[in-house]
Amino acid sequence: MKRVHLTIADTNQSYKDCVILAEKNADNTTWLSLLNAAERSFVERQLPLDITNFFFPRAEGSLCIRLLKPEADAACALEDARLSGNEALRDWRQYKIDKVALHSFTNEALTLAFAEGAALGSYQFLVHFSEPEKKNHTLAEIALAHPQLPEASLVEWNALIEAVTLTRDLVNEPFSHLDAVEMAERAVQYGTDYGFSVEMLEKEQLQSLKMGGILAVNKASDTPPFLAVLEWKPENARNTKPVVLVGKGVVYDTGGLSLKPSEGMDYMKCDMAGAATVLGTVIAAAKTKLPVHIVGLLPITDNKIGQLAFAPGDVIRMFSGKTVEVVNTDAEGRLILADALSYGQKYQPSLMIDVATLTGAAVRTLGYQAACYMGNAGAELKRGLEHSGYMTYERLAELPLWREYNDELKSPVADLRNIGSVNAGMITAAKFLEHFTGDTPWLHIDIAGPAYLRSANAYRPKEGSGYGVRLLYHFLKNHA
Repeated sequence: MKRVHLTIADTNQSYKDCVILAEKNADNTTWLSLLNAAERSFVERQLPLDITNFFFPRAEGSLCIRLLKPEADAACALEDARLSGNEALRDWRQYKIDKVALHSFTNEALTLAFAEGAALGSYQFLVHFSEPEKKNHTLAEIALAHPQLPEASLVEWNALIEAVTLTRDLVNEPFSHLDAVEMAERAVQYGTDYGFSVEMLEKEQLQSLKMGGILAVNKASDTPPFLAVLEWKPENARNTKPVVLVGKGVVYDTGGLSLKPSEGMDYMKCDMAGAATVLGTVIAAAKTKLPVHIVGLLPITDNKIGQLAFAPGDVIRMFSGKTVEVVNTDAEGRLILADALSYGQKYQPSLMIDVATLTGAAVRTLGYQAACYMGNAGAELKRGLEHSGYMTYERLAELPLWREYNDELKSPVADLRNIGSVNAGMITAAKFLEHFTGDTPWLHIDIAGPAYLRSANAYRPKEGSGYGVRLLYHFLKNHA
């Protein structure tokens, strides 16, 4: 796992490559003193103009200056800083910079956001290249010179970058290297590495529990299914009842007998992005010792075709006891999530949140800029989640969950059907899940758009973006 580390700059060390971060139209006196005479003369002539970026090659290194424009909206100001950090990478890559000193003359939040954009933008997934060193962008460390940065902020920043990087790595792994068994083994290993507990329910246990949704989706596979139960339970937890996070873990989705078209199947390795997001969130919580009791549930399987595959028209009995008519086997994610949500009620949680690459309808509605979310949790929790989405710029848009959408799920042969009509598919999918949440406050986040990008978007790389880890961590820290 290649990631950028943030360290505190050694005041006794001279760094050959430096970046100066300041706010445009603020006091320039201090940071200008770091420039030589020629650089200072040039910059002073340009400052009255609408120029925010300067780059000076030096005899043994380089100097990059980034000036942030004033922005009244705090969330937009943070995002502008992230974008500026990512843009600075273009200069650093050209000069093969592996370590850069960041001299910041702005506040802690903007400083960390700038470093975050640079670190997340430097991400590469190189493990399957024969000569990965030839493609390495080299940036490995940002040494920060900032007089007011507390140690806790440094620890948290590094933990989040590590968690997002790990999440991206999981999503980017091809199915040939990350089947259900490997996903389960990695979850166990991460629990050992980061200090949270992992219980792995295997196929025999799922059969004894009668988890019909997970077992039906797995029927055609020669690889067994799992339900991973992650738990971070610190002694100083602020919540007396846990928050349960549920992540869809379909490691590869053919669509089953309702086969996907070929142009949609090439990236179905990403259908476990919800599980990766939950795993990354628990890792970040454990690494920062977040005082919040969290349970993560990851239903893990593939959805294959074969003689034993479940078929359209089948009726299955779920863990909750409800029966479901399977109308479309490509609507499999909601079946495994439903069993996990029902199981999650045993913890008597204060809140359940499920995260899933669930519907193409969500992508068609919001594109790749935001995730759809819905749920029956109270307005305060919803506003808190939206606030976290805005501050991390992993944004959310709420859609209605009116009772009339239940009409789409009526079946003549079972309690429910697993899919509605062609209209409002992201809403009817959530409405299906709601039937398995009991009386627990619940939120559903459909990350099908922003979790896996077909082209890079600033510091969000092509393919796995790690969307949701920073959002959920911020929410758990500030609102849960």
